[in-house]
Amino acid sequence: MNRRKVLKVLGAAPAMVGIAWTEAEAQQAHQHAQQAKKSAAAAKAPYKPKYFTPHEMATVTALTNLIIPKDERSGNASEAGVPEFIDYMMIDQPDRQTMMRGGLRWLDSECRKRYGQPFVKSTEAQQTEICDALAYPAKAKPEHSHGVRFFSAVRDLTATGFFTSKIGIADLDYKGNTFVPKWTGAPKEALDHLGVSYEPLGKWYTESM
Repeated sequence: MNRRKVLKVLGAAPAMVGIAWTEAEAQQAHQHAQQAKKSAAAAKAPYKPKYFTPHEMATVTALTNLIIPKDERSGNASEAGVPEFIDYMMIDQPDRQTMMRGGLRWLDSECRKRYGQPFVKSTEAQQTEICDALAYPAKAKPEHSHGVRFFSAVRDLTATGFFTSKIGIADLDYKGNTFVPKWTGAPKEALDHLGVSYEPLGKWYTESM
């Protein structure tokens, strides 16, 4: 599972889990989370969750970092503030709280059944194993349907939180909203890709003058 795979499922996941959120809701949660992180850093204190218990926050952090780990390109989900983003989403959208809290309890229950300990105390290999069992709905066991729904929601929230963060936008190499002092035309690579050229336009302009 990597960032590119996360991007591929973004279009399907919200509809599948039936709890889609708007871009405005996501941006608002991001702003609140970033402000809370800055305030905590200024006070030299750890971030205090607004909705999750400390154990739930630790579980969400471990789970989101498993979905988007650190790589050679950028930091992981928690470095991008994704756990705090999800914490605020639960405050802004209380109708999603039951699904989230129930899913976290289901995840711990399933890990205790399999490994004799909750998710955060399971090994990385065990955490990966249970996530793989939930990540592909078509292959998941029917008795895992609640876990699949929960995991799909967390995956979509993680992707939304990460790719709307400063780290995530840099990871996408997004160039939008950048001031361009002088327009020199589209890059040659883009023109070659489209099979077009400025030459016919330049010839027409010269002949018409």
